[in-house]
Amino acid sequence: MNCPFCSHPDSRVLESRVSQENSVRRRRECEKCQKRFTTYERQESMQTLIIKRSGGREPYTRDKFKAGIARAVAKTTITAQQIDELVDSVENELAALNKQEVNSSFLGELALERLKDMDQVAYVRFASVYRQFRSVRDFIEELKLLQNKLSEQTAKKQKK
Repeated sequence: MNCPFCSHPDSRVLESRVSQENSVRRRRECEKCQKRFTTYERQESMQTLIIKRSGGREPYTRDKFKAGIARAVAKTTITAQQIDELVDSVENELAALNKQEVNSSFLGELALERLKDMDQVAYVRFASVYRQFRSVRDFIEELKLLQNKLSEQTAKKQKK
C-alpha cells in the first residue's frame, strides 16, 4: 500500500478490524514518513449484471443502489448505518444466489422486503418507483396490501 502522503510503497499494519460493511479496516503507518492512514479492504465478488426493464444490461453499482434507497428513506428515521446494513444484506443475498445476471425488479423486491420491516413510508416510496405506480389507485392498492400484511402479522403475534 502506497503512502498517501509521500507515496512510499511500504507501510506496516498497526491494527486490523472487520467493519460493519463487510470490509476490513486497517490502520497503517508509513515506514518512511511515519504518518498514519486508514485503508479499507472489501472482498471483490463476481460482477453481477443488472437487466434493466428496457432489456439493457449494466454492472451492479453499490453506490447507485444505495442512492436509490437513500432517496426513499429521506426524512424518515432510518439512519445511514441502517441503509448500509440493508445494502449489505441485499448484496449478501445476491452473492449467495451466485448469478451473473439479475433483473432490476428482483433487486428492487429484495430491497422492498427489508424496507417493509424498517419504515412503511420508505417502503411505499421505493415501491412507487420499482413497481412503476402510474396513479393514485396504484398507491392505494399497495397500501391495502401493506395494511393486510401488517394485520396478519399482528394477529399471529397475538396468538402466541
